[in-house]
Amino acid sequence: MIPADQPCDDPSDPRELARRLQGLNLYLVGMMGTGKSAVGRPLADALGYTFIDADDTLERAAGRSIPEVFAEDGEEGFRRLETQVLNQIACIQRLVVATGGGVVTRPENWGHLRQGVVVWLDAPEDLLLERLRNDPTPRPLLNDPDPAARLSELLGRRRPLYTQADLTIRQDGRPAEDVAAQVLTALPSILRELPAPPQEPVTLVDGEGRITPSLN
Repeated sequence: MIPADQPCDDPSDPRELARRLQGLNLYLVGMMGTGKSAVGRPLADALGYTFIDADDTLERAAGRSIPEVFAEDGEEGFRRLETQVLNQIACIQRLVVATGGGVVTRPENWGHLRQGVVVWLDAPEDLLLERLRNDPTPRPLLNDPDPAARLSELLGRRRPLYTQADLTIRQDGRPAEDVAAQVLTALPSILRELPAPPQEPVTLVDGEGRITPSLN
């Protein structure tokens, strides 16, 4: 670990990344089973950010579980609530947010996502299906006689939307901490370094040709 008082020139160093992000949120998108929550926690810890699971936040806001929201309000009702929750989350800075798998399907959600950095956690279908079969979490959209076919259908519809993310991290089954490290390594490639303020006062020329110093 690098001491806090030691300068670091490594662009993937979490402290340097946090500085360059300037408070921008990281939104993790991807299908159910990609491990957004598992990856988001160590990623937030590394950056000194706060982690939020949007689905957990939605359940607290609704006072009901996600399966109950689906059963009582349908998918459209769930999506409306999801957008409201995302709107509230977007008002906070320095977050790593694990979003729901279908958050990308509503155009209005992209207005919130684009306020931060969108990271797509991509994974092969067979890996997703294996994880989902071993996960006891109820998945209303996979409540189907053929979950594999339903997953393939959902992924086919959503993949073009996921590709609009700022960054894509392809997974191969490695641990969540390693995937978080992949994100940290890849982030510098999409972060623009803001120009440094001028070291000397800038001279300005007014409309009559007079030279005046700036307020720097």
